Amino acid sequence: MNADPSLASALRLDPALGAVELTRQLCDIPSVSGDERAIADAVEAVLRERAPHLRITRDGDTIVARTELGRERRVAIAGHLDTVPINDNLPVRDEIDPATGETSIWGRGTVDMKAGVAVQLALAVELAEPAVDLTWIWYDHEEVASELSGLGRAMRNHPQLFAADFAILGEPSNGTIEGGCNGTLRARITVHGKRAHSARSWMGVNAIQRAGALLDRLARYEAERIVVDGLEYREGLNAVRIEGGVAGNVIPDRCSFEVNYRFAPSRSTDEAAQVVREFFSDADEVEIVDLAPGARPGLDAPLAQRFVAAVGAEPTAKFGWTDVARFSALGIPAVNFGPGDALLAHADDERVPVSQIEFTERALRAWLQSDEA
Repeated sequence: MNADPSLASALRLDPALGAVELTRQLCDIPSVSGDERAIADAVEAVLRERAPHLRITRDGDTIVARTELGRERRVAIAGHLDTVPINDNLPVRDEIDPATGETSIWGRGTVDMKAGVAVQLALAVELAEPAVDLTWIWYDHEEVASELSGLGRAMRNHPQLFAADFAILGEPSNGTIEGGCNGTLRARITVHGKRAHSARSWMGVNAIQRAGALLDRLARYEAERIVVDGLEYREGLNAVRIEGGVAGNVIPDRCSFEVNYRFAPSRSTDEAAQVVREFFSDADEVEIVDLAPGARPGLDAPLAQRFVAAVGAEPTAKFGWTDVARFSALGIPAVNFGPGDALLAHADDERVPVSQIEFTERALRAWLQSDEA
């Protein structure tokens, strides 16, 4: 879906209104992966107009804005601008839960992750004299294959901009801290057969039915729970796509299906690939098509410990893959901290409580201005 230029131009981002209103404004700029130009332009424009204390660099539709105050420590805070496709869930709307009186903002991107982006943008403009130097990052192409990531591209093109002592990714975490993340692997599993007329099926070998035995084994797979640095990560191995068949009267000679393996950050990418290859060792082909490492929690870093103490909630493990792994690969301890329930990410009833946006904004502001940062 292409962004509506008239809608984007009609919305003038105003961080002075706070992160809640800014969430509504950002969500109403459609930015499905590959179509982030309008929202990146809007973010850059407001930074250049309202944040003279920031040095701004743009790489495609990724924006990096840094303070240069000579502080002893530097914190990177990042969020992605893109969403999965819209499904009649924009523009956003507010709804009040009659049981609790809680107001939530409904619509695509509210959870994943424009509420987090709004908190970051509001604070980037506001905090001209934080206790630490800050690197604010807004990036494109997070919801697609990892090789397309705007964050990965900018890290390769401008590595000097990403040096930091600690990183916070504004992915939805219900306003609590989620440490590290699982790694993710996708593999294509293929079995072969022999074509024949279905009226004389004994002359062939049915590849789809051969694949069924592998899928039966997969259905019986029990995911491991692995404790890493005090946090419990839950793994998963699941079929996510299948294809096969020639015609309604032909015994198929090929069937392939794709699996997604979510693996604990204690495993290397090589170890994860070996797990999948061994599990499907009797398949004819096992092709790894996408692979990204996980990230250990990093909660033993001094800045991470101070941040945990400031937020005041017990950290948990991040089961999904997030870009904390890119910071971890650079040797930068990183956590997830943002408003919204990750279980509602990508859902048609995606919604974020206003109270979580307000809490996240308040907690992050207080920490970045305190002596504990």
